[in-house]
Amino acid sequence: MAAMGLALTLSVAQAQTAPAAAAPAASSQAVKLLVGFPPGGSTDTLARLLADKLSLVLRQPVVVENKPGAGGRIAAQALKASAPDGLNFMVAPNATPVFQALLYPVDVLKFDVLKDFASVGVIASYPFALAVGQQTGATQVKDYVAWLKANPRQASFGTAGAGGQTHFTGIQFGRAIGVDMQAVPYRGNGPLITDLLGGQVPAGVMTAGDILPQARSGRVRVLGVFGGKRSPLMPEVPTLKEQGIDIDAGDAWTGMWAPAATPREHIERMQNALRYVVGLPEVREAMQRAALQPDFQPAAEMDALLRKELAYWGPVIKASGFKPEQ
Repeated sequence: MAAMGLALTLSVAQAQTAPAAAAPAASSQAVKLLVGFPPGGSTDTLARLLADKLSLVLRQPVVVENKPGAGGRIAAQALKASAPDGLNFMVAPNATPVFQALLYPVDVLKFDVLKDFASVGVIASYPFALAVGQQTGATQVKDYVAWLKANPRQASFGTAGAGGQTHFTGIQFGRAIGVDMQAVPYRGNGPLITDLLGGQVPAGVMTAGDILPQARSGRVRVLGVFGGKRSPLMPEVPTLKEQGIDIDAGDAWTGMWAPAATPREHIERMQNALRYVVGLPEVREAMQRAALQPDFQPAAEMDALLRKELAYWGPVIKASGFKPEQ
């Protein structure tokens, strides 16, 4: 996913109307946003974009602290160990609390997502797309399904790593069409796209923003998106459900969490500031340029979404028989 190299400043007028601006700072200390991925990646860049704005809205420093590794587990473990004082938060994709929690036992994770963390809010969402190479000749999903059934040895799809949402979304797609689809893991979407263009892999399940340039150039065909509705990023592309495929794997999303014992007033303060910042036109434009859809949802809705995904993906992962390396 493309990164956002933008540092945006808050205007005087915006600062005066910000919901938290009139309130005293929670502390003279900095608010820390933990990120479980290296600097420069999409989650890190989104967190830094938010930090620039939140510091002015909250009237106190907001800093990003990177704790990369283990798919975000290290940052999550650090959040659990942090003081619940309104100064410690984590910005992470849903893959960290959902798929990490479903793939690894608690003694490996060293946290329980439902007991150790408090939801603050969803920040952004991004759709997954089914893209196919030119060798399939498919222009819509029914063409691709017919091609797969005529070429069963080609029933494979590329994914940016094993054990993530794209991996299991592709597995669900195969079940929905009655084809045993085999996942081919890559080290990120870059190598996957290279092989998709070169014909080494016939299809890929990936974030829509990453394949958008090649799709618009005509080098690959995006047949559909996996969410329940069309994506504003590519409104011309129908969902798979629209094309008769009984699947709604949902979009990926990025959210913010706090330690579970953080007082309610601190959660609400950050939630209100986050709602305001995500609604700023310049922030929305920066996110959309990076193929992220601004999609603020408050804590209660985020918590419900998290529980829904845990319930949905748990049986899917169990049925797949996939076992990650520990």
